[in-house]
Amino acid sequence: MTAHILDGKAFAAKLRAQVATHVARLKTDHGIVPGLAVVLLGDDPASQVYVRNKGKMTVEVGMQNFEHRLPDTTSEADLLALVAQLNADPAVHGILVQLPLPAHLNSDLVINAIDPVKDVDGFHISNVGLLGTGQKAMVPCTPLGCLMLLRDYHGSLAGKHAVVIGRSNIVGKPMAQLLLGDSCTVTMAHSRTVDLATMVRQADIVVAAVGRAQMVPGDWIKPGATVIDVGINRIATDDGGTRLVGDVDFDSCAAVAGAITPVPGGVGPMTIACLLANTVTACSRANGLAEPVGLTV
Repeated sequence: MTAHILDGKAFAAKLRAQVATHVARLKTDHGIVPGLAVVLLGDDPASQVYVRNKGKMTVEVGMQNFEHRLPDTTSEADLLALVAQLNADPAVHGILVQLPLPAHLNSDLVINAIDPVKDVDGFHISNVGLLGTGQKAMVPCTPLGCLMLLRDYHGSLAGKHAVVIGRSNIVGKPMAQLLLGDSCTVTMAHSRTVDLATMVRQADIVVAAVGRAQMVPGDWIKPGATVIDVGINRIATDDGGTRLVGDVDFDSCAAVAGAITPVPGGVGPMTIACLLANTVTACSRANGLAEPVGLTV
C-alpha cells in the first residue's frame, strides 16, 4: 500500500484564496478591511521567519497587517498595555502574541488579556471553555487545519476511532475536542502512555503532536489509517547538514497508511492559512455579519 499524500500546501493555497474572496466582499459590501496584529518579542530566528510569512500572506489576501516588534527585555506591564491598546483599536480584528514569550513574562496572563473576540490563536481561556463545551469559539489554528484536511479527505468522520498523541493546550487537547465534535471516538495519548503502540494500532485516524522526531514507526499504524503529522523537528543528516522531519517515520508509515501528511508541506502551511481565516471570522462576528462559509468549524 502506498499512502495518499494529504497536500497541506495546496489546500492552504485554496483556503487563502477563499479568504481573499471574503476579504474583497467585506471591503466592497461593507467598507471593512480585516486587520491582524502580531506581537513579537525578541529576535528568535524561527519566530522572525514565521512572523514575516504571516505578514506577507496577510497582505496578499488583502487584509491590514500590524506588526509590533519589541525587545525581549520588554516588561510585562508594557506588553499588557500594548495588548489593551490593540483590544481597543477598531481596525484590529485579530491579535496574536507570538509564543514562546521570554521567561520573565507570564504567558497565561498575556494570552488571557487579549479580547476573546480578537483571540485568533484560540488560546484564551474563554475560547478554550467554549470549544470544550461545543459552543461557538475561536478555534486554534493548527487543530483547525488538521480537521479541514481530514474532512476534505474523508467527508464524514463520524464513528471513526481517532488517537491523538500529545496533550498540549495548543494542539493535542483542542484537536481531541474538534474530533469529538465530529462524532469520532477519541483516545488521548502521550509519551508516557503505557503500550502506546497497541493503542495507536487501533486507530482509524492518528494525529501525532508529541514533539519527538520520528517517534511513530510504520508498524504502529493500522493498514489504511489516516496519519496527520503535526511535528516539526530538525535532525542531523549524514552529510553534516540537517533536515525537517515529523513525529512519525514518514517512509515506513506511508507504506501502511491510507493517507498521510508530509513534513514539510502538510500541516504547517495550514496553520497560517487558518490564522487568516480566523481573522476574517473574527471581523465578521465583530461587525454582526454572517460568518464566511468554509473558514471555520
